[in-house]
Amino acid sequence: MTKLRVVSYNIHKGRSIAGRDSLDALRLGLHGLGADILFLQEVQGRNQVNARLDAQHESLAAALHMQAAYGCNAVRVNTDHGNALLSRYPILSFENEDVSDHALEQRGLLHGRLQIDGVCVHCFVVHLGLFAASRERQVLTMTERIERLVMADEPILIAGDFNDWRNELAPLFVKQLNVHEVFTQASQVKGDASKLMHSMRQLGGLLRGARPFARSNAPQQLPMSGVHSLKAPPKTFPARFPLLRLDRIYQRGFAVNRAQVLRGRPWSQLSDHSPIIADLELK
Repeated sequence: MTKLRVVSYNIHKGRSIAGRDSLDALRLGLHGLGADILFLQEVQGRNQVNARLDAQHESLAAALHMQAAYGCNAVRVNTDHGNALLSRYPILSFENEDVSDHALEQRGLLHGRLQIDGVCVHCFVVHLGLFAASRERQVLTMTERIERLVMADEPILIAGDFNDWRNELAPLFVKQLNVHEVFTQASQVKGDASKLMHSMRQLGGLLRGARPFARSNAPQQLPMSGVHSLKAPPKTFPARFPLLRLDRIYQRGFAVNRAQVLRGRPWSQLSDHSPIIADLELK
């Protein structure tokens, strides 16, 4: 079986949460990960004000010796940004579908077909909307595209910034697309808060008058069995003190060996999101 390292990362247009240029450090950090496929969001394809931040997908791909596909979504006077797919394997074709739901947000679905050891793997880079109704419609658009263009036995990777902090989209992915989040299947999961941090949060809640050991009513991720998982995957936003689960990797046709959210330096200084890394085996 072919082993793959997959990374999903919202790079915040190559700037840190404090607004500093982080592209050089980001390039170095990604190089150290040894990824085979990168799913990147908020990538600047054009920056006519700061040339260092221009064509970020091309500069990252050149430094990492990868092929690149870019989908332009949000166009401004001097800049544009969108999603990018970088791959060590040949990119056979790609298409960026406009899934914008209203005039205030420009969103796209970047669909790339990779050739991996004789197998066609469909990769979807997503950055869904800020409103729940928009996200649901965008997922339905993606579902229709997959049903139309992807054969039932072809592997799928869907990764990106889902903005789904309430985890409401998980049943749609599992039931309609038969894809599963990597954290529900990985033999090794890293990136959760420590037991001490969890205890401190519980203590803080008690001091604020919360009920002890209260259960959350938020829906959990559905694993392959369709039964609710008892443990939600790690949070990814904001990077310095993660409070929300915005980023995910879904897969079909792979075995998941490890899944991890990368914490601490340099990642907490490079973007407002933490990256997700998953080690997979193509079945």
